[in-house]
Amino acid sequence: MQFLLRLVACLPLPLLHAIGASLGWIVYLASPRYRRMIGHNLHSAGLGSARLRASIVCETGKGALEIPAIWLRPHRDVAALVVEASGWEHVDSAAKLGKGLILLTPHLGCWEVSGQYIASRIPITVMYAPPNLKSLEPLMQAGRNRGATMNSVPADMRGVRAMLKALKRGEAIGILPDQVPGVGEGEWTEFFGRPAYTMTLVGRLAEQTGAPVLLCYSRRLSWGRGYRFEIEPLLDAREGESPVRTLNRSLERFIRRCPEQYLWSYNRYKVPAGVRPPGG
Repeated sequence: MQFLLRLVACLPLPLLHAIGASLGWIVYLASPRYRRMIGHNLHSAGLGSARLRASIVCETGKGALEIPAIWLRPHRDVAALVVEASGWEHVDSAAKLGKGLILLTPHLGCWEVSGQYIASRIPITVMYAPPNLKSLEPLMQAGRNRGATMNSVPADMRGVRAMLKALKRGEAIGILPDQVPGVGEGEWTEFFGRPAYTMTLVGRLAEQTGAPVLLCYSRRLSWGRGYRFEIEPLLDAREGESPVRTLNRSLERFIRRCPEQYLWSYNRYKVPAGVRPPGG
């Protein structure tokens, strides 16, 4: 498995994306459950066009096949795949406050590239969940630990403590904000029209440290030309709105900007073990 992944990582990005788009269709046509998940999630968001769904199938396949290249290529080469960037002035403004920075990278575009690009400019600590295939964890760890600039920590209390320490040092942390949290770590709130168990960690860290919160993603450019990195603040909270709803509303706006590159196959609405269902 590792040999095959290393071989894939050597392929040029245009070829990786071309093969990935084809594999995306193979998986889509072969898996009724996969098709249903994408269909249900798109229906909830009011995004049901056949053209968009076809783009999502291709982009999801590209996203799966590009990961070995992101993990296994030299850090400098990976960061150089970002050929366009906008919004970095928000990072510079946050740095002047000296309270650290919370960077949210949803399952949009290539979130692995976002982490590597940020780490090429400032130190960042990122939280991760172990992959389902245990054999992939050493490769993932190698890809997400890049010397003094990028450090990955587990999604548990040890990881939370490490992220707090990083914020207190005035450094950045990275979190996947649309990942389903564990019992006691989230609240039910709307996400694209349906209740979704949403992490409270972002709000708690921001309140405890005063760190600004920014959203970012790396949009996959056509024909394997690289990525465009974009970063911006969260939306302002509406009167009486909870922090988790403000978070999800900000994510919704971000995703609608590039819906074809969101991971619609992710079961965002699942009920974690031990969590009472919404309205239950």
